[in-house]
Amino acid sequence: MTPALADANNGNWQTARRWARMLGGHYEVRLAAQWPDRGTPDDGTDLLLALHARRSAASVAAWAQAHPHRPLVLALTGTDLYRDIRTDASAQRSLALAHRLIVLQALAPLALPEVHRGKCHVVFQSSTRRQALDKTRAHLRAVVVGHLREEKSPQTVLEAARLLHPDEGILIDHIGNALDPALADLARATAAACPHYRWLGGQPHEATRRRIQRAHLLVHPSRMEGGAHVIMEAALSGTPVLASRMDGNVGMLGPDYGGYFPVGDAAALAARLRECRRDIADGSGALAALHAQCSARAPLFEPAAERAALLRALAGLRQERPARPDPSMSTSPPRRSE
Repeated sequence: MTPALADANNGNWQTARRWARMLGGHYEVRLAAQWPDRGTPDDGTDLLLALHARRSAASVAAWAQAHPHRPLVLALTGTDLYRDIRTDASAQRSLALAHRLIVLQALAPLALPEVHRGKCHVVFQSSTRRQALDKTRAHLRAVVVGHLREEKSPQTVLEAARLLHPDEGILIDHIGNALDPALADLARATAAACPHYRWLGGQPHEATRRRIQRAHLLVHPSRMEGGAHVIMEAALSGTPVLASRMDGNVGMLGPDYGGYFPVGDAAALAARLRECRRDIADGSGALAALHAQCSARAPLFEPAAERAALLRALAGLRQERPARPDPSMSTSPPRRSE
C-alpha cells in the first residue's frame, strides 16, 4: 500500500511499483492508495506492506484492528525517520503496530527507538545500470534532482549558484516540480540572475536519467532523506555525487565517501564544484576519486540485491501468523544530529 500512485511520480510511487514487480513471482500483489480499498476489510489479503508511517497511519490502524494476526510490514521514509516518529502520534502508533520495518539506508536503524530496531531490515533501493557517457571538457555540468520543498534544501543549490560566476564553466541543471511556491519564485529569480543555472521543472523519469548520465556530477543537498533513489541512479550511471553530510546520504554512500559538504552550506558546495571543475582543466583527480567510490557502492543498488533483501524482510511472515505488537511499546527515538 502506497500513499502515492502513478500520478504523483515521486519516490514512494517508484518504490511501490518496483517492489510490486519484484514480489510478483512470490506473492499476488495489489497496489492501493489506502486499505481497505475494496469497500470491506475482508478482502482476502494476507499481508499488508505499507509505505510511510504517518501518511499510511489510517490504513495501518484499520488493518491492525481488522486482522490482528495477519502480518503488517511498514517501510519508513526520511520524513518518517527524522521527523514524524519523533512528534506525530499516528506515526508512532504505526511503528509500534508493525511486525517488521523496512528502511532504505544503512544508518536508518539508529534513528529508531531501540525497542524497534530488532524488527528492522535494511533494503537498498535499486535501478538498472546505464552506460557511462563521455563528458565534455569544456565545462562542468552538475544536475540536481529533487522537487522544490524544504526537505530537499534547494536553497543550498540556489545560493551556491549565486556564489559562482558565469565564466567559471560550471553549469547547473535543476529538475523538480514546484511543491513550495516560495521556493519556485526563488528558483526563477536565480535563473534570471545566473545564466549558468537552469530550473527545468518536473521531467519524465527517462529524460531525468539521461541528464544524470550526461552530467559530470549529481548534487544532492537534502536536509532530510530516507535513502534517495536518485543517488543510486547516479552511481549506476557512472556519475559521481556531491551530497550533504546527513544520515540519509551517508547511509547510502558510506561514511568514508569523499564527496560530502555540510548540510545547508552553499559556500562549501560551491567550493566542491570548483574543485571538480579544476579537475577537468588540470586532471587533479577529484572527479576520478569520486567516480571510483561511487562505482564501488554501485553493486549494493543492483536489482538482484534489492530483491533478495526485500524477500528476506518478508520471509516467514505468512507462516508465522505473529501476534500483534503492543502499541504501548512506542517510544520517541533518540535525537540525532543530521
